[in-house]
Amino acid sequence: MRKVSRRQITNLKKTKNVICSEWDQAIILLKETANAKFIETVELHANLNLDPKYADQQLRTTVTLPHGIGKEIKIAVLTDEENFSDAKTAGADIVGNEDLIESITKGNIQFDLLIATPNMMPKLAKLGRVLGPKGLMPSPKSGTVTTNLIETLTEFKKGKFEYKADKTGV
Repeated sequence: MRKVSRRQITNLKKTKNVICSEWDQAIILLKETANAKFIETVELHANLNLDPKYADQQLRTTVTLPHGIGKEIKIAVLTDEENFSDAKTAGADIVGNEDLIESITKGNIQFDLLIATPNMMPKLAKLGRVLGPKGLMPSPKSGTVTTNLIETLTEFKKGKFEYKADKTGV
């Protein structure tokens, strides 16, 4: 049988039979039990009782957090040459058109988010098999296909991200 550490025993005593119905209580309890030697993170999994098989019960949207998402993301912009300077000044890490499509085709993906302009989407369609499974394919619903590059880039750099319900409804 596995031995339970002293730290874990004290945390179990603090949390045993405790039900937090308010956010404030839960955060206070998290801070009390956080005693590791590194910065701890918290994930939230909420059961929303959704059945994503039905179109009216799907959840997919974006949210901008006030203090960012906690890490620096690399953003690639796929646009025509006249928008290159706008994208670079707005904070894009990688900017390209045909050359970026070729490097993605070769499997060279060195970014966390891909933003595209609508005129580049037909050229990007052949990369659906590469970008789709990784969740990097731009779509108008998630706000990654846009004509206003400067505003979109600043939003995503500040901490805008997309979330959606998985196939089990969580």
